Amino acid sequence: MEDATKVTELDSIDRRIVVELQEDGRITNVELARRAGISAPPCLRRVRRLEEIGVIRGYHGDTDPHLLGWSIMFFALIGLDSQRDAVLSGFEAMVAGWPEARECHMIRGGGDFLLRLVARDAMHENQITRRLTEAAHVSRVQTLQTIRTSRDLAGVPIDLR
Repeated sequence: MEDATKVTELDSIDRRIVVELQEDGRITNVELARRAGISAPPCLRRVRRLEEIGVIRGYHGDTDPHLLGWSIMFFALIGLDSQRDAVLSGFEAMVAGWPEARECHMIRGGGDFLLRLVARDAMHENQITRRLTEAAHVSRVQTLQTIRTSRDLAGVPIDLR
């Protein structure tokens, strides 16, 4: 329930700040304050508070994978032969060390994990898939290659009421 209380702690100005930062993490504090309808010093204090309570987890650059040599994005649905905590944690630790693994989600229904991976080319994708299929406790791997992405939004919807 702790996460739900964080949402209720946000007033309309906090929510506006979060919306603006989700859209543009490089916005200046002065412009952010203007859009939030407050002056710059309290805006900066609010941003720092949002960072401290974990609502804002960080800032990053949104890069184009193709321009950086990562032409393939694919998902892998992974089934494990056991759901013991040691097996689940071991799988998570393994993929945490793979730079190609961009997301790892433990899921319910249809498998144990869903991964989002990137590869330089088809040969690289096959190598990654082989690493998955040969990994300890992995009993099933289904890969789904992305053809195109028509929507990829950062953050979550924020109610501005």
